[in-house]
Amino acid sequence: MGISSRILLIGATGYIGRRVAKASLDLGHPTFLLVRESTASSNSEKAQLLDSFKASGANIVHGSLEDHASLVEAVKKVDVVISTVGSLQIESQVNIIKAIKEVGTIKRFFPSEFGNDVDNVHAVEPAKSVFEVKAKVRRAIEAEGIPYTYVSSNSFAGYFLATLAQVGLTAPPRDKVVILGDGNAKVVYVKEEDIGTFTIKAVDDPRTLNKTLYLRLPANTLSFNDLVALWERKIDKTLDKVYVPEEEVLKLIAETPFPANISTAISHSIFVKGDQTNFEIGPDGVEASQLYPDVKYTTVDEYLSKFV
Repeated sequence: MGISSRILLIGATGYIGRRVAKASLDLGHPTFLLVRESTASSNSEKAQLLDSFKASGANIVHGSLEDHASLVEAVKKVDVVISTVGSLQIESQVNIIKAIKEVGTIKRFFPSEFGNDVDNVHAVEPAKSVFEVKAKVRRAIEAEGIPYTYVSSNSFAGYFLATLAQVGLTAPPRDKVVILGDGNAKVVYVKEEDIGTFTIKAVDDPRTLNKTLYLRLPANTLSFNDLVALWERKIDKTLDKVYVPEEEVLKLIAETPFPANISTAISHSIFVKGDQTNFEIGPDGVEASQLYPDVKYTTVDEYLSKFV
């Protein structure tokens, strides 16, 4: 593919951003990290992380989404911009769009997505509004004619597999498991490091230009019932299963105060409605494991084995 694109990563010290940053460096891209000047001094863990990135060759660029001049200067240094900002900053990505438009030389923008495909969801509030903000950013990118790739990475393994999506646990359950809905909706689980790798693989790939990159990995696409059965085989024990019908899930969402109910509403979209797999990937989408068969991603089976 020739020379690797220069990448600016916004949100590199965050949960998914640090995985994307590491993948960018590991795969040989000149990597620039937009960081607030206050980040290193106010957070020792993030300071250590940034030091490790610098040791691996990353370039630290000081700036923020609120400082237009710094954003423009950062964007001028690169070919591709990847945003992994958190939920509170999703709407502020309009500032990145303005900077990209002003600079005019960016070959690709990856907005902060890294979850369900927000154009294919059947979510209730407050998740509905969360997804709508991401969709609004998509429409703004398209309206400005900025080349893009949207990454639909589905469920983070660290959030959903490490506990089998059980609230309050730090490891998969060994006695009882709560299952939302009937447990038959297919869900996709992806290890965070693999999300980073697939994202960076897509950067210079013409096949992902103006497309949604779906991480619908075959070995990691399974119903919750299948997931529980796999775990039961690993620990050689049958768990007590408590099924929560959809009407009870909706009641729980309605009665739980905001913002605590966001995660339940997102789980309703994933586990009850099956929003990660209940549609065919159309001409505007491509599937990551088909494009990059060389990536040996961690399977659900392998991931769960470390908890046995």
